[in-house]
Amino acid sequence: MKFSFSSSFTKLTILVLLALLLVTIGGRLVTTAEATEACVGWPLCQPEGILGWGQLLHRASVGFASILMLYLLFKAWSDMRDHRILLPLSTMTVILFFAQSFVGAMEVTRGFPLYLSVMHTLTAVALWGSLLGLVLASGYLASEAVALPPFNWRQRGRDFLTLTKPIVVLLLLVTTYAGMVVGGKAWPSFSLTFWVMLGGYFAAGGSSALNQYIDRDLDKNMQRTAKRPLAAERMTPAEGFAFGLALSVISFYIYAGFVNLLAAFLSLAGIIYYVILYSVWLKKATVQNIVIGGGAGAIPPLVGWAAVTGSLNIPSLFLFAIVFMWTPPHFWALAIVRKKDYARAGVPMMPVIRGEKETRRQILVYTLELVALTLLMSVFKFAGTIYLISAIILGIWLIHTAWQVWRQEGNQIAWKMYRYSSMYLAFIFLALMIDAVI
Repeated sequence: MKFSFSSSFTKLTILVLLALLLVTIGGRLVTTAEATEACVGWPLCQPEGILGWGQLLHRASVGFASILMLYLLFKAWSDMRDHRILLPLSTMTVILFFAQSFVGAMEVTRGFPLYLSVMHTLTAVALWGSLLGLVLASGYLASEAVALPPFNWRQRGRDFLTLTKPIVVLLLLVTTYAGMVVGGKAWPSFSLTFWVMLGGYFAAGGSSALNQYIDRDLDKNMQRTAKRPLAAERMTPAEGFAFGLALSVISFYIYAGFVNLLAAFLSLAGIIYYVILYSVWLKKATVQNIVIGGGAGAIPPLVGWAAVTGSLNIPSLFLFAIVFMWTPPHFWALAIVRKKDYARAGVPMMPVIRGEKETRRQILVYTLELVALTLLMSVFKFAGTIYLISAIILGIWLIHTAWQVWRQEGNQIAWKMYRYSSMYLAFIFLALMIDAVI
């Protein structure tokens, strides 16, 4: 296998490489000459002297490189949609380029704080690594574009939305927002709420897309998941992988730029937990997959708390623990309903490995522990009377449903438990929010 310049896509990547080299050299000269102050403002400015014009010229080179990057993204998604290396690498290169520009703009407007300077350097390193990898990969792997079906924007839009699992993400955003309200003991500002919710949607949606990329063959064997975009082959694996990576990386920069670093790293930890620890390893390795993997879904309220306070404490960990303890009975109820699906796919869910009787018992045990945990928040004075009354009423409701699951066989009551537990989590966090602001 030899490196070849024959592909038009390879030539484009080399052109992008040269443009980025020009931007990097210009940026270094501007920094060394301390020309930033001679051209204040973003993206345009009123240059002062030769240094100011040098800074403006550097920004013009960034604009030219931006156009090339967007064209690279267009060509990758037009001609390389079925290439599992070139499409993700192209997408990541473009995102990292604009992320570096974004961090650079944030540096200028915020007076060059240390953490943004470090982010700017690390993003530049990642960008160069991604672009060099893309140039090499395209030279060895790319050929002239092959005929692909036309890009159906409407269908792709629906499929991309499906990849993010919007209904699941909505529940995660409820717990995130609750963390903001409870942590700040007030309704957060609109601007902070917007960025936290947007970053949260991208993080959870990106994780979901990556999960479906990993499980695409497994999903084909399950009735519940067989119609997902990747399982049904309405989009290529490369598209799902690139889309999931893109959303995940963008979410980190949204949090780091508009919220704070702690929230950004917590969100990133949730992505890694769900994609690597759960999807790649735990899901197919142990009957305790849901128990251990529940930590991924429990991180969003911590993100919300950190977004408002910039720190974590014992009460915030209670929010994490509530979601963590809620996860097993919720998903085991679904596993009872979909037992044949999981067995056919080879996923060691508890009803498959230990039987429905033991699963129903475990649902009741975990529900009792969950309700007891929610009441401890009032015992330790982390919540007030409104929450306590709500937790008691909701707890009795959920325990009664779990008791029915234990006493009765069949999918109908298990499905009821699955739906009721979703409502329970939303209501218990709503009670926490109301209690915090009254």
